[in-house]
Amino acid sequence: MSASSPIDPQVLRARLRELEPAAAADPAAIRVIRAPGRVNLIGEHTDYNAGFVLPAAIDLEMRIAYVPTDDGRVELHSAESDVPLAFDLADIGAKTGAWGDYVKGTAVEMTAAGLPTHGLRGVLASTVPVGAGLSSSAALELATCWALSGAEAPAADAMTLAQLSQRAENEYVGVKCGLMDQFASASGVVDGAVLLDCRSLDSRVVPLPSDLVLVVAHTGVPRSLSGSAYNERRAQCEAAVATIARHEPGVTSLRDVDSAMLARYAAELDPIVERRARHIVEENARVLTAEAALSAGDLAAVGRLFAASHASLRDLYEVSCPELDVMVEIASATPGVVASRMTGAGFGGCTVSLVRPDAVDALRARIDGEYAQRTGRSPRAWAVRAVAGAGAVS
Repeated sequence: MSASSPIDPQVLRARLRELEPAAAADPAAIRVIRAPGRVNLIGEHTDYNAGFVLPAAIDLEMRIAYVPTDDGRVELHSAESDVPLAFDLADIGAKTGAWGDYVKGTAVEMTAAGLPTHGLRGVLASTVPVGAGLSSSAALELATCWALSGAEAPAADAMTLAQLSQRAENEYVGVKCGLMDQFASASGVVDGAVLLDCRSLDSRVVPLPSDLVLVVAHTGVPRSLSGSAYNERRAQCEAAVATIARHEPGVTSLRDVDSAMLARYAAELDPIVERRARHIVEENARVLTAEAALSAGDLAAVGRLFAASHASLRDLYEVSCPELDVMVEIASATPGVVASRMTGAGFGGCTVSLVRPDAVDALRARIDGEYAQRTGRSPRAWAVRAVAGAGAVS
């Protein structure tokens, strides 16, 4: 990491000393914690349908340098905002629609879970681009869990922290997201993705091929699937479940539906609802097939699965956009790119590609040239590593 990086621990410590007298008086009291963003390899919109996902935590991260206090007061300065976040843990108050809602909502849920919280004075910086679909919100929630704990580590395991962070986003912020983003930020592993069963919460590590590079490419279109559009997709999935469950009492989510069952009752579903359900049913199957293909080193199969996932998100779930489609098209036509698809909730944000090391520069050049020319957008691309979940920075 460059010493000039906004998340370099020494940069954060120096900024906090400038802003906070207690940190200046006792630099040894400063703690630094980190929480990664994530990229989802495959399994989109399946998490809130009790299905399977395959995310990896990545080395685009949220970090907080802070000094804990006993006064119950939280004051947090963001490098992206001139207005600091300030609130009392005893009187958190209503949401404001700003980034601080994720911090406040997490504090609410930590208290509700009986976890100890402490005040703090801190500074926050991030390399997770906001609105890119790389889970900057989940990274902020997990970083908050660690910072508010006031201890060397929170008094809860990674899954518990992921679940309460999800509740913060569902209940306080008001976005009915699934568990995947928070789980990935809390439970990532070095050099691997983690397959999560969103019903049982069982998980297993899926090592990533050592001869491939993960490349995340931002379309330059801020991801906008939040609020009403996201919740609409979720409601459509629930409508499909309600119709099918009238005939199949054991069905409680689309996780319980296979392609044959969906076909039996398709005529009773609104055509849009049927398309949404078909994506989920087929995507769940793709996740498990992709795990097997990665484990077997069958990269051709991985490429086909990524392509099918992207087409389904575009045509059935209708959460892609022209820029995402162009980015995937360019990547898929670049020699040395094994697989490419949109990643994240949709309507902008990023793609994820598995790329041979000697093809990374060629892909970046085509993105900078052809993509920008075809779309008029300003793209960015990162070669990222899979990293461990949230924790302290030594």
